Amino acid sequence: MSQVVFSRFSSFCRLSARRFCTQATSPLTIREQEDGIRRIILNNPKKRNALSLAMLTSLQENILSGIDDKDLRVIIIAAQGPVFSSGHDLKELTSVQGRDYHTRVFRVCSEVMTLIQDLPVPVIAMVNGIATAAGCQLVASCDIAVATDKSSFATPGVNVGLFCSTPGVAIGRAVPRKVAMEMLFTGRPITAQEALLHGLVSKVVREECLEEETLAIARRICDSSRPVVALGKAAFQRQMAQARDAAYATATAVMVDNLALRDGQEGIQAFLEKRRPLWTNSTEKAHD
Repeated sequence: MSQVVFSRFSSFCRLSARRFCTQATSPLTIREQEDGIRRIILNNPKKRNALSLAMLTSLQENILSGIDDKDLRVIIIAAQGPVFSSGHDLKELTSVQGRDYHTRVFRVCSEVMTLIQDLPVPVIAMVNGIATAAGCQLVASCDIAVATDKSSFATPGVNVGLFCSTPGVAIGRAVPRKVAMEMLFTGRPITAQEALLHGLVSKVVREECLEEETLAIARRICDSSRPVVALGKAAFQRQMAQARDAAYATATAVMVDNLALRDGQEGIQAFLEKRRPLWTNSTEKAHD
């Protein structure tokens, strides 16, 4: 596990020990795993899958559990009910809760969103319905997002006096600046097709095809070497924050590191020999 992920995991464990044990008391999120694909389901449709502190903690736990297991290849985040997530639970954001509690809510939310991008495996949002505010932030934070044509996305916080500043971090990195600003200033929802046009989602499908299309992407990822994908994901995130020349320097060094992996050499050899590669899914180095 990387130092960044380990640090967040340690922080999470301390928070969980102090306040929550959500899996034992209420299944706010459900975790299922089969054939390398982990599905995490937001499971509080009565509250529109609001990202309460308990929900965020439960989601964090189910993301991090067994993250270093080489059999885990991809994570899908889905939701029960007609709302993917309505964002933060506004009942937790009243003055009664106090500034320290509010700070904790947004800190944990930010940890979850950045954790998704720092994980060694790709994360896919499977969206069927409405994703607003921090729910839209969650979609924007995932590596890939597949949505149904009836889905919609919005950052309506400005309409209730709470500008969606933290969702704006993820959304502003996923869509063009002026699109993000219109969403943030007006709260107007955009359709799934608009979200596709602007890059917030990867693919829009009919509702009956959502699971099939999402699993097809996940299975394709599972066909590749886990350490190669992990190396590539980390490099992509790093170089996106850099200027062009620095990005090329980063990517060049990573490709050399990739070639040093046993799986890197195995893939090339399999291609030359016209056979399927036999991945080790380990970080073992190739022999000189």
